[in-house]
Amino acid sequence: MQNRRTFLKNTSALALGSLAVPALAKNLLAPEALPRPGLQLFTLFRAMSDDAKGSLEKVAGIGYKEIESAFSMKDGYYGYSPKEFKKIVEDLGMTWRAHHVGGAPFRPRPAQAGAPAGGGAAAAGAPPRQMPANMPKRLNLLENYQQLVDEAAEGGLSYLVCASTPVGTLDEIKKSIEVFVKTGEACKKAGIGFAYHNHATEFDKVEGQTPYDLILSQTSPDLVTMEMDMAWVVKAGLDPVELFKQQPGRFPLWHIKDIDKELKKPVEVGTGVVDFKKIFAGAKNAGLKYYFVEQDMAASPFESIATSFANLQKLTA
Repeated sequence: MQNRRTFLKNTSALALGSLAVPALAKNLLAPEALPRPGLQLFTLFRAMSDDAKGSLEKVAGIGYKEIESAFSMKDGYYGYSPKEFKKIVEDLGMTWRAHHVGGAPFRPRPAQAGAPAGGGAAAAGAPPRQMPANMPKRLNLLENYQQLVDEAAEGGLSYLVCASTPVGTLDEIKKSIEVFVKTGEACKKAGIGFAYHNHATEFDKVEGQTPYDLILSQTSPDLVTMEMDMAWVVKAGLDPVELFKQQPGRFPLWHIKDIDKELKKPVEVGTGVVDFKKIFAGAKNAGLKYYFVEQDMAASPFESIATSFANLQKLTA
């Protein structure tokens, strides 16, 4: 027969256990932790071209942890080899996760005087086509896919991403899909993921068909995944979460880009019309691995990415 002290001890333990159950249940039912905040360096196009190390120090100081690179006004990766750039990023406590490259090249267009790469076209939701006159030759997947895959592997990247490709005709779409499949196969052999990044143009009908749908339906998920750019999907009049439902697990990468109410200009995260709360709630269904803040042609890019970071913390709290 238990004594009074033993009885009280057992009773107290049961009481504490009953209090712990709701807390445990809450923890078990809590949504999975989101990836660390990332930045697409195209937002800092001029600054990265001028001073990559100094710019990355500022990025790290703001609090970003994941990096997605893009082209610059220098050869290679902002003037560095893949291994050199990887070390710079890692020494600052960040991780280089992905890199943007071109797909099948667009037909050349004359550069506008003083316009940064992608200026007018990117602001309209179209792929960047106008480049400064002194832009170094950019490699592309149609002509250089194996070199780009090899360099991505050298840099220890998780993903190689096609930033844009021609989708104005069915022939262009077919050629781009062929390039994606070939690149996806090479990436798979190298242990890297391959993804395609959308603009708004992929949702425009081409001879009655939607380029985005064709890319998804005519490629295998184990070779070609998608990097969804939220602002351009919203500009196209679509709901990102509904796209997640149609192709669950196909969207491991996101561009966290906001857009103004006129659907014309990218703005700081949390200051436009994109419903990021709803989007982040769909992260598991999307198959999210990494996300990157991006703001095309920001007037004060470092101030903008700092504002976006602060607002992002509130949105994901």
